Amino acid sequence: MIQVNNLRKSFRDLRRGLVHAIDGISFEVRPGEIVGLLGPNGAGKTTTMRILCTVLRPSGGTARVAGYDVAVQPDLVRQHIGFLSANTTLYDRMSAWELVAYFGRLYGLGGERLQQRLETVFALLQMNDFRDLLGAKMSTGMRQKVSLARALIHDPPVLIFDEPTAGLDVLVGRAVLDTIQELRALGKCILFSTHILREVERLCDRVAILSRGQIQAYGTLAELRQRYRQDDLEGLFFTLVS
Repeated sequence: MIQVNNLRKSFRDLRRGLVHAIDGISFEVRPGEIVGLLGPNGAGKTTTMRILCTVLRPSGGTARVAGYDVAVQPDLVRQHIGFLSANTTLYDRMSAWELVAYFGRLYGLGGERLQQRLETVFALLQMNDFRDLLGAKMSTGMRQKVSLARALIHDPPVLIFDEPTAGLDVLVGRAVLDTIQELRALGKCILFSTHILREVERLCDRVAILSRGQIQAYGTLAELRQRYRQDDLEGLFFTLVS
């Protein structure tokens, strides 16, 4: 569902000249699988996700999402993905229900189909107790759940999560992770970026460790531990990025 081949993105910086944010990375994510992007700040994780979401155009290589080329068919890509980050903003004067319904209509849903999706998503995320609360009055956890509902409303086959638990308390963070596991069980293709190693150990079927715009290692945690003779994920991570 996500196929990345020799993907590159370069920027022109006044001080540093040409900067290679990502430099020839390749990986794939299959249906019913969570692949984690792990790396220090500036490694290229967010740039990769923004290309896959069609926010940025690649400088080279190819990336396909749900069978569509991100550079050639961006409109079709956007119809088949849901994106969530830690920095998603909401409209303060709309209720949770109104906001998610609004995004459902943007994706072409309406009538009974939209109503059914709203009921399904609000039940899945346990949001019915604040469905009529305005965005301005929501807690951080509530706002993140609304952002997740917004990403799920059109039932996309591909989900891209960029540090979805950042800034959340333990209970809400755990609820978000539980939901991501449920989505994998439903056959969703999920790309998941985080700095929290225990989230990687809990969720990810495979991991791509990025550093300086390149993938330093890619595989299951068991494969990587055996390959690099590191039982501890933290030790493995620092071995590869330092």
